[in-house]
Amino acid sequence: MITLAWRRSACRNNRVDSAAARLLAAAFLASENPLRNSGGNLRCFGLIHPRPPSIRSPLHHHQQPAYHRRSSVFMSMASAHKHTNRLSLERSPYLLQHAHNPVDWYPWGKEAFDKAKSEDKPIFLSVGYSTCHWCHVMERESFEDEEIGKILSDNFVCIKVDREERPDVDKVYMTFIQATCGGGGWPMSVWLTPDLRPFIGGTYFPPTDQARRPGLKTVLTRILEQWQNNRPALESNGERILEALKKGTAVSANPGETPPSAPDVAQRCFQQLAHSYEEEYGGFRDAPKFPTPVNLMFLMSFWSVNRCSSEGGEALQMALHTLRMMARGGIHDHVAQGFHRYSTDISWHVPHFEKMLYDQAQLAVAYITASQVSGEQLFADVAKDILLYVSRDLSDKSGGFYSAEDADSVPPSGGPEKKEGGAEKMEKREGAFCVWTAAEVRDLFPEVVEGSSGATQADVFMHHYGVKELGNVDPEQDPHGELGGQNVLIVRYSVELTAARFGLSVDRVSELLSAARAKMADVRKTRPRPHLDTKMLASWNGLMLSAYSCVGAVLEDKALLERAVQAANFLKENLWDAERQTVLRSCYRGEDMELQQISPPISGFLDDYAFLVSGLLDLYEASLQTQWLQWAEQLQLRQDVLFWDQQDGGYFCSDPNDTSILLQLKKGEEVVVDERQVDIDLLLPRVKCSCLSMKH
Repeated sequence: MITLAWRRSACRNNRVDSAAARLLAAAFLASENPLRNSGGNLRCFGLIHPRPPSIRSPLHHHQQPAYHRRSSVFMSMASAHKHTNRLSLERSPYLLQHAHNPVDWYPWGKEAFDKAKSEDKPIFLSVGYSTCHWCHVMERESFEDEEIGKILSDNFVCIKVDREERPDVDKVYMTFIQATCGGGGWPMSVWLTPDLRPFIGGTYFPPTDQARRPGLKTVLTRILEQWQNNRPALESNGERILEALKKGTAVSANPGETPPSAPDVAQRCFQQLAHSYEEEYGGFRDAPKFPTPVNLMFLMSFWSVNRCSSEGGEALQMALHTLRMMARGGIHDHVAQGFHRYSTDISWHVPHFEKMLYDQAQLAVAYITASQVSGEQLFADVAKDILLYVSRDLSDKSGGFYSAEDADSVPPSGGPEKKEGGAEKMEKREGAFCVWTAAEVRDLFPEVVEGSSGATQADVFMHHYGVKELGNVDPEQDPHGELGGQNVLIVRYSVELTAARFGLSVDRVSELLSAARAKMADVRKTRPRPHLDTKMLASWNGLMLSAYSCVGAVLEDKALLERAVQAANFLKENLWDAERQTVLRSCYRGEDMELQQISPPISGFLDDYAFLVSGLLDLYEASLQTQWLQWAEQLQLRQDVLFWDQQDGGYFCSDPNDTSILLQLKKGEEVVVDERQVDIDLLLPRVKCSCLSMKH
């Protein structure tokens, strides 16, 4: 919420230059084929640079950076695949997904930059992450295409970046897109000069022209034409927009001006949330709907200091109603626990099926906090179920937590096949792992329920969870036709109403539904699983440390608290360089389940320090073990040294002394998904569990 006013100001400050960006983009496209939406707009962009200097890693890792390996190493791997590029030497799951594209991909680094300079070629930079649905689509449509691969490889130096590994790089480019065009998304596509000066950019492009959206082939052809015939104009316009963006993103305090009081800021945030609140199903604004646990935590903390006011009561009601409706909705996995990333509709029914670690962590804290302030068992049960999912599916034996599960997987029936590099490959579909047909449910539960006047267990289950014979997914929520005839489970009735409908006791219905969910979970285990991103990030592991500490403390659950200690030990042993006093951004699971590190490892960013400090404070409050408090203090002091702006105040998102990052940003993280913008200000301070321990 706090970043909203800044963003509007930045857009106003850059109005002239935004127009220049649109004019520059128009030069690439024929008038009969303009780009109209954020998925295809071409944009000038901001500069990005290579990895930070090497630091010692506590893990066993390679003796030299992957991007310095000789080409013969990865060429020797080509026997099993038609194509193999340098990404085969990387550890990022996203980069490895593209290791066998017919594109001469390079990782972000000196080798690629030197090649661009020596051959005087523009750079094509593609940014995404391994569980990104539209990244998969663009890879399947374009980066696996032989013709497009040849165009890219012959005329550009092609670089892939995992945005979760390098949020500093991603922030610069996404900030430019949002400030000049008001939207963005992934995959992000950017074209740079050989000296890394960006001159045009966009997001997803189809392979060929579609309606009023040009295809990637058209875009590449126009860029090459302009590069050859209009290069000075491209470079000067891009530079002018970049300079304006630097001014627009500068954040500093005005000398002598008194900042607004904390109550005034909180009141303004509450009013903005109340204005955008959707009363029927909870949440904020229309579809797509995101969980936004930071907003929910703010509302509960606002209530905690305004308990006697009507606004305080309204804030609590908004938070609790939203959490209830999400728990009942399809965004909540009723069979295998955890929450999907967001809902494509207003009622939390049909989700984007990806599961992110940071969502699980923040929602677990939000639900356990709701249980404290309301006394409702539902909220505590959901919090515990989230951690059950994380412990089972997102946990490494070392104590760390994996990043995400994909939305796409091969359907249980196998699905259509296509040839790739001479081999047959099953085509994945979104949600295939999670959805059910009515026939599947009836086959699983044919038994008649005693005392129900002939109703089967399937009848009870289908009534309660809204399962329909022809499927319960609105075609508007299924643009690719992947969910036809399928059902996304959503709680349509309370257990009491379902019991009354079939003349059963509440306890009997609860027992039937629980047994059915367990059986369906066993069936799910036989289905092809979605891709698992086994990258372990310090920041998201810090959030998960908070979740286990808070939920374990509130529920007095020894096992959860022991898991929190295990996570803290993992972070200290594997993502903390004690010699250099530096947090490391990430580590990776190898093919033999061992931990691996890249060389040089990526230094931690502000969110890595902030979330780790917060998690350690939560663990100290839960355990009263002073070692965690001492380490938190040590990390906080180091965070101040690395990121605090001595002149204007506030924290930079990345090291301000790193000259490879052009824009020194102070705002919290912004997430843009499915070509729509949603604020998730991850750096807003969060109220500790103990602050909200009193029931109202």
